[in-house]
Formats: sequence, structure tokens, C-alpha cells
Amino acid sequence: MIHFEIPKLEKDLQNLEAETVKPDFWEDSKNSNMVLEKIKTLKRKCTKYREIEKEINNTTDLLELLKLEYDEELVIEMTKDIKKIEKAVEKFEIETLLSGKYDKNNAILTIHPGAGGTEAQDWAEMLYRMYTRWANQAGYKVEELDFLEGDEAGLKSVTFEVIGENAYGYLKGEMGVHRLVRISPFDSGGRRHTSFASVEVLPEISDDIDLYINPDDIKMDVFRASGAGGQHVNKTSSAVRLTHIPTGIVTSCQTQRSQLQNREYALKMLKSKLLDLKEREQKETIEELKGVQREIAWGSQIRSYVFCPYTLVKDHRTNYEVGNVQGVMDGDLDGFIESYLKQST
Repeated sequence: MIHFEIPKLEKDLQNLEAETVKPDFWEDSKNSNMVLEKIKTLKRKCTKYREIEKEINNTTDLLELLKLEYDEELVIEMTKDIKKIEKAVEKFEIETLLSGKYDKNNAILTIHPGAGGTEAQDWAEMLYRMYTRWANQAGYKVEELDFLEGDEAGLKSVTFEVIGENAYGYLKGEMGVHRLVRISPFDSGGRRHTSFASVEVLPEISDDIDLYINPDDIKMDVFRASGAGGQHVNKTSSAVRLTHIPTGIVTSCQTQRSQLQNREYALKMLKSKLLDLKEREQKETIEELKGVQREIAWGSQIRSYVFCPYTLVKDHRTNYEVGNVQGVMDGDLDGFIESYLKQST
């Protein structure tokens, strides 16, 4: 049913659980936490597999009953069960593709509009809404970390965290440039406009990742949150901006209640950016590095969203496309995410 050896995973689970009862297990807190995390992941996979297997066996039993005696109500019930099983298997198969080092982690997304002023800023906010809706529908929590409002509409930048298991694994393929084609609501002449926005996706770095940052390399500035009002404004200078002097990387957070909390989140984002930079620098060839750069460069969009003269959303890496633009903007991204994961595995 699923392309991995469940008996082997269950054996690995037993071995890891056996480690937890050893007398010296808790002496190395870092190792013990890693083992417990592996146990949690394996147990969830094995349990889910066995649940699906049980449903398949139950449906097979119903099929045997139908062979003996036809029952229309039983056929209807079995048809519904089969559809549910198909969806469960498809979802589980996608989860098995999330085997990357940081796939299970929370995801930190940053959206920036391209050139084009209000039009591009409005597009950036539309993307923010799209990802927020997808996350809510998928059962993830979204926490806004930094928000800078646009001049007339939309936003100049936003950073937010999608919290939940495998959030980064699902969203990592969203990194890149997103292109919009539509009749601009800000153009009195009703002309068609093309806008761009970049989406950066990084994993939240957990405490068990060794990444030392010299405190002397960090410059901290505090300021009042910007914006016209509401949730994006603090009345005191509690917003924090961190600059990593050696690399010039800047992160900021202004949505938490205290300066200490904002600094903590800004530092979390800084660690994620530095780890991403470190791993990209370790690529073996210049071509690989250039490949990464092309993915996030303006004009090399990963996906186009066309509202006019026809409706189409197309991913240029996988060629997956749908005509229901509004559905996509309302958070229906699963098809794009699954196509990317299948192609990149």
C-alpha cells in the first residue's frame, strides 16, 4: 500500500523505546530529546498505517459479504468508505515524501512585493491571505511576526510562522517568485497589469541544532511598530530589529507583547536565515549555487496566477495547473504542493 517497510519502522520504534529505559538515557538531554522526537514521528506513522490497513481489511470483508448477497445500502456504505480510504492513502503517501532534515519543523515565511508600488503591495497581501487560509484549513496555527503596511493598500513586507508538524515540508516548495496578471483595481483606465512578489520559506531552527552566533556580531535596534493602527501597532518601543553584522542579514519582530519576546522571535528568524545561508554555501559546485539564486531572482517566477484574459494558475516547475483561480486564492494549494513534492523526491 505505501512505499516503505512498516515492519522495519516498527522494529526501529521498539529499539528506540528500549533506549529510553536505560539508566543513563537522561544524562545526555540533547540525545534524549532527539530520541523522543524520533519515537513520536515513527509512532505516528506506524499508527496511521495500521489504521488505514484496518479500514482496508474492513472494506474487503464487506466486499466478501456482497459476493454472497447483494445489498444496495451496503454498496453505498462501501463506496463512501473506499473514497475515504483513497484520500487517507493519498495523504499518507505525500507525508512519506517529507523526509528532509527540517521537513517536520515549523515554517517561517516572508513575503515581499516586487517593483510596482500599490499594485505589487496588494498582490503581496493577497498571497499572505492565501497562505493563511491554507494553513488554517490544514489545521496549522499562524502567528504573525512582523508586518509593514503598504502606502495605499497591501503590504510592504510580512513575516509569519506556520506552526505544526511538517509545516516546512509542505511549504518549502512555495519559495520563489509569484507572478500575478489581472485588471488592476487601482488603474482607472482598467488596464491589465503584471505584478511580482517573492516568498521566502525557512524552517524554524529547533534548540537541538548546533548554530552558534557570537553576541558581539548582533546589532539590536528597538522601535515602535509601524502601521495605521490595530494589531500591528505597539504604543511603546518594543519592536526589535536585529542585524547580523558579518552577513548583513536583518530580521525584525514587532507583534509580540514585550521587547524580550520580540527579540526572541527575531533571533529565531536570524538563526533560520544563517543556517540557510550556511547550507547554501556548502553546495559543491558553482552551478548548484546559481540554481538556488535563480529560484529566488526577480523575473524567474515559479508560479503564475492569471485573472485576465482567462483564469489559470500554473506552476512552471511541475506544469501543474488549475482554472479555479479563486479557489487557489482561498487556500486550495494542495495540488501544487503535492505535485512539487512528488517531482522533487
